[in-house]
Order: sequence, then C-alpha cells, then structure tokens
Amino acid sequence: MNRVIMMGRLVNDPELKTVPSGVSVCRFRIAVDRNYQKKGEERKSDFFNVIAWRGTAEFISRFFGKGRMILIEGEMQVSQFTDKNGNPATWYEIVVENAYFTGEKTNSQSGPNGGYAPSSNPGYGEPPPEYNSYSASSGGENMQSSSASADFSAADKDDYPF
Repeated sequence: MNRVIMMGRLVNDPELKTVPSGVSVCRFRIAVDRNYQKKGEERKSDFFNVIAWRGTAEFISRFFGKGRMILIEGEMQVSQFTDKNGNPATWYEIVVENAYFTGEKTNSQSGPNGGYAPSSNPGYGEPPPEYNSYSASSGGENMQSSSASADFSAADKDDYPF
C-alpha cells in the first residue's frame, strides 16, 4: 500500500502550469517538522517535493501560498533519471490526491494574542467549513462537503469564495 499523509508549510508559492495536453499541474515543496527535538537544539524539518494535477492543482495554487500550512494525502512516486552530468539520480515526489486546509489561525483572525499564517498571500483567511478540502477522487467537480460546489477556474484570481 502506497499512502502518504503529510502536514507542513509551503516552502514556496505553488506555480500552476498547463502541460501541452491542457492539463493543469502544480509543483511545490513542503517543510514538515519532526516530532522529536533534542534538548537545546532547534526543531528540525524535512522537505518534500509535491505535485498536484488537474482540479487539485488549481485548488492548491489558488488558496495556498508560501508559509501556509497544508495537509496533503496521496502517494509517493520515485523516478530514476540521468542528471546533466551523466550521473544516475533518483527523484522522490508526493502525488497529491486530496488537499486540506488545516484550521490554522490567519492574519485576518489575529487579535491581541495574534494568529499565525505567514504567507505571500496575506488576504487568505480561513474558508467556511464547506471549503475545507479538495479531493481529486471527487472527479474535480466539487469539494468533499455535500453542501459545497464551486468552479474555481471561472473565478477571477482575486475573487475568493470566502
């Protein structure tokens, strides 16, 4: 069984591209903190390459930015290739099937104690419950909640549903 579930912060803004066949693809990296921390040392993080396709790619590129917490679910793929110097190399990548908001507090919700959601997209607040996740297995048509439906490709980049 090949199943990966990760929660971490985006290292960079996801970049949405379209392959020649017209399919959307989005690549980014996430930093995932390790659970164990030695006394007196800084917490360590591991970095993972991530790719999303079609509606999931569009959802991630629209609602997530650098520094934003994301929970992803998918599978690990390994590719063997030859680098530009002719050496064999291996590339590990998580292929996202589902992406979720994590419920973190955002700048728009910060009060005296503050919220935390560093992002190059500071206007992103926490969405209403019906926009809590996106599932590629739902056919790319709607969110996992039965009360939600949204066409993310038709909306303007600054026109958020929340």
